[in-house]
Amino acid sequence: MNICHTSALVLLCALSICGCNQDNLPSQGPQYGKTPQQRATRNYLLAVHPLHNPQKLIQTYQPLADHLSKQFNAATFEVEPSRDYSSFEAKIRAREPHFLLPNPWQTLEAMKCGYTVIAMAGRSDDFKGIFIIRRDSLITQPSDLKGKAVSYPAATALAACIMPQYFLHKQGINVTTQIENRYVGSQESSIMNVYLGNVAAGATWPRPWRSFQKEHPKEAAGLKVIWETPHLINNSFMVRNDVPAEIREQVRSQLLQLHTTPEGRTILAEMETDRFYAASDVDYEVVRRYVAQFEKDVRIVDGGGK
Repeated sequence: MNICHTSALVLLCALSICGCNQDNLPSQGPQYGKTPQQRATRNYLLAVHPLHNPQKLIQTYQPLADHLSKQFNAATFEVEPSRDYSSFEAKIRAREPHFLLPNPWQTLEAMKCGYTVIAMAGRSDDFKGIFIIRRDSLITQPSDLKGKAVSYPAATALAACIMPQYFLHKQGINVTTQIENRYVGSQESSIMNVYLGNVAAGATWPRPWRSFQKEHPKEAAGLKVIWETPHLINNSFMVRNDVPAEIREQVRSQLLQLHTTPEGRTILAEMETDRFYAASDVDYEVVRRYVAQFEKDVRIVDGGGK
């Protein structure tokens, strides 16, 4: 090989090495990604008091959570079910959920834990206790329940326990000594205990009774409402005090306008709720006074489920 040819090969290799090294050097100019950078997404838990069993609760309320998720770029919402009232109330005390849909008594308890009311779920006149009996029952008046068993979802269920027990108290019945109180865990269980003949009467409230009639028409046909209590303020929708203000305000806005769209009305219908109404902590002072009088006249509401 001649000298010129050798020199040419050396030069070619040098240029190739230089080119490879150049490709591996970091660029000195601005870097551009092929896709926009994604913002971190925060997941918010919405805990709903146990109107239904956990599976039914998710089926009923997850559409609301999904709707809220669609309104945010960097936030999603997920329903957190509870198997019974005591486990739901334990989550409140532990401040686990970001949002709550509690009953009015639980609303007062949640205020102590740093939650604030931002809306009311449904009309106030729909929040009342009702007594269910079998159609073949011989019960005709409250005094007929003396010496018999009555079912309730839980001792802290306001419309489905506290208000019915106060109703019986005002009818002259000592609810702690003259009837057997059975706390059975859920609204549906309270109704089913009547159908199965385990109790003489069961307490619930209009919303779960409507759901039961739709889902169990055969069983519901064998039951009837015999008495109802006066109404009180309805369930609240609450937010934990460390949720960012912009998230809180947008959730409240979405709730209050939910009834104005076809999609929103479908979601509300599944929840057996006509609409969300503007509300604040102050609106639930009527519940504080009611429960205080109940505790003076009947029993202490301690959340123990007994």
